[in-house]
Amino acid sequence: MKKLPWVALSLLLVFAVVGFAQNSNTNSNTGKTNANKNSNANRRPIFRATADQIKQAQAILKQRNFYSGDATGKLTPETRAGLKLYQKAEGLKVTGTLNKVTLEKMGIALTDKQKTT
Repeated sequence: MKKLPWVALSLLLVFAVVGFAQNSNTNSNTGKTNANKNSNANRRPIFRATADQIKQAQAILKQRNFYSGDATGKLTPETRAGLKLYQKAEGLKVTGTLNKVTLEKMGIALTDKQKTT
């Protein structure tokens, strides 16, 4: 008869621990999901240069001796290195990406979609 209260108390303790553990996992996952949703909601669309724009940029970089490869239309590591040199020489933010500001500085036309981004 004395064992019954101890068994009941032990079971109650086990259920409390299991319930707490499940609640902790649910809260931590929910917090991460909400944090990701909030940070993505504040982000603007990604600016992407077209293959033709990349080819034009590669030709300009080659004329200025910042790039020695072919105009492939792909942002290769060599193209990115050339863009960094160009951006530094022109006083732009050095990113190594073909962003809107760099395209405009190079005199390369933007698409209608790029103008709104």
